[in-house]
Amino acid sequence: MSLYNEALDIEFIVEYRNRKTFEIRIEPPCVVIVRAPKGVREEDILKIVDAKKKWIREKLSFFQGIDYTKIKKEYVNGETFFYLGKAYPLKIIRGVAMRDALVKFEKEMFYITTHTDDENILKRAMKEWYRKKTSEEVIKRIAYFQKHFLVKPNTIKIKDQKKRWGSCSSKMNLNFNLRCAMMPELIIDYLVVHEMCHMVHMNHSKAFWQLVRAILPDYKERRIWLKENGMRMNI
Repeated sequence: MSLYNEALDIEFIVEYRNRKTFEIRIEPPCVVIVRAPKGVREEDILKIVDAKKKWIREKLSFFQGIDYTKIKKEYVNGETFFYLGKAYPLKIIRGVAMRDALVKFEKEMFYITTHTDDENILKRAMKEWYRKKTSEEVIKRIAYFQKHFLVKPNTIKIKDQKKRWGSCSSKMNLNFNLRCAMMPELIIDYLVVHEMCHMVHMNHSKAFWQLVRAILPDYKERRIWLKENGMRMNI
């Protein structure tokens, strides 16, 4: 169901759950979701929202200031792609009788040698290149930060994920988005530490964030960068 808060001048979605407490979530750029215990009165929900109105306004203002428009890649000469936080131009080289497109990164430029103009083939080749580079970066950073943990990852996989940058299962399996290699190294470090901390705390509790902060004291700044720039990392 939906309710309206006059003080906020905004409509929000109410989801009733089997829970004892309220939870307010902001889905970018402007969707407010209130998860409430089953059976609570509408006036009680409105009071909770009103009490959190300052926080809600700040979050809405933050998300509405971000450009969430993804630019579709055309795979033409001069188009730029990110690698470790910097944008580099692409050059297409037409090959003869090549079975697959070949991606190289040399002298601050991406090269794709190919026999086709098929964007799907070129995109697939770029994804595989990023998958390899992300694997190299992630494995290197996990080895570096392992000194902070008594437990170790069971497996490390690089996946083509649309919404998640990483995940950690209860079996200590770590997954990372193949686009991670597009990020600056400081942000890759944050993503790695974030998922490694989930090996200890499988939630986003206070203890979880305390552990993240103990390893990366400036994690909040890195997290903000990710929220503001993550949508630009497209292939």
